[in-house]
Amino acid sequence: MAGTLISAADLRAGLDHFRVCDIRWALADPGYGVEAYRRGHIPGAVFVDLDADLAGAPGPGRHPLPPLADFAESLGRLGISNSDSVVVYDDARGSIAARMWWMLRSIGHEQVAVLDGGLESWVSAGYPVEEGEVEGTPVAYVPRSDFTGVVDHSALDDLTVIDVREQRRYTGETEPVDPKAGHIPGAINVPFHENLDGMGRFRARGELADIYSAHAEVAVSCGSGVNACHTALAMVHAGREMPAVYIGSFSDWSRRDLPVATGPKP
Repeated sequence: MAGTLISAADLRAGLDHFRVCDIRWALADPGYGVEAYRRGHIPGAVFVDLDADLAGAPGPGRHPLPPLADFAESLGRLGISNSDSVVVYDDARGSIAARMWWMLRSIGHEQVAVLDGGLESWVSAGYPVEEGEVEGTPVAYVPRSDFTGVVDHSALDDLTVIDVREQRRYTGETEPVDPKAGHIPGAINVPFHENLDGMGRFRARGELADIYSAHAEVAVSCGSGVNACHTALAMVHAGREMPAVYIGSFSDWSRRDLPVATGPKP
């Protein structure tokens, strides 16, 4: 396992050796993920709830990090130990699963990868799915460190902020959930879907390196600190160091008495 991506074929070949996590989620339908999981998931996969397992109580921002002890308890309940190789997937091209990838890497768990192409890549290859739920065998998970690589709104001045939201949210043309529309002044817009090719898989390392080569000290941001992790994954896959992640992202920024820019320019 390379620590970034794994193909459906490689996951299938080593399925018994991985702890597999299904992290499906939909902004407009909180119950979607678990219901979709019950209808069919990769054999042996446990369901991970973005809101309950990978985030704390809202404020500031919609998906702040949970307390470290809570995250460790969730990992243990899911049957994930410090020595496990973990594979995470979703049905959103990795844009949700990358959050768990980043959180594990942030606390020192290196053996974790995102299924490239998500559940679609597994199903399109003709591999089986199973219905129902899988209960992990509880274990103790001991974090190697607290969450690292996190920045807040006060630490962005010396960094290039890459806003990975779709262009219409960046420009302020639309804002479905946050109190203000627009972006952090000075932030540049590189939507996370630009990390992917036409098949919904991550671009080649060289292509990703070209996308981000002009930016040195970086913080990635999105709506609530979830999709930003997709770009963190892309940058690491391209051979870069892990960028800082603004976990509060625009949902935090827009709830503060801070300026907001609109239009296509930073």
